[in-house]
Amino acid sequence: MKKLILISLLLPAIAKAQFTIVNTSTTNLVELRAGTWPLNLQRVIKESDTCYVLQFRDQQYATDVIMTTLRFGNTEQVRYFQKALSALKSGSNGDIARFKDYTVKRVDVKKEGTWYVLNGSEGSVTNFIQKEADMMIAAIQGL
Repeated sequence: MKKLILISLLLPAIAKAQFTIVNTSTTNLVELRAGTWPLNLQRVIKESDTCYVLQFRDQQYATDVIMTTLRFGNTEQVRYFQKALSALKSGSNGDIARFKDYTVKRVDVKKEGTWYVLNGSEGSVTNFIQKEADMMIAAIQGL
């Protein structure tokens, strides 16, 4: 009888230790593209930690859908990305902004305007046009 009482007292404490509630929130700051080649800038809040993620489909694989994320650890890192896009906007063809985990290169195409090619450190690749870069710059400025 004493064992049953002891077990019934300890069981809630043991069960509570197995389940922890984590407050997680993911918010789209800007959805640049949807459909076949999505491109989203998101804010991820996990407990008291906030990070930003650029989520895109890796363009190296045309037949497979491989989603890749470029993670920015804090607001400062995503602002450096914004500054790079702003600097490249006023730059010229072939300019490159290099970071530890990724590079962004400006490519001018005669009929299509300005494109940016983003290469991740793991080999992931995506590209976006000037209009999409401007939308990212505006979304990051609002942080």
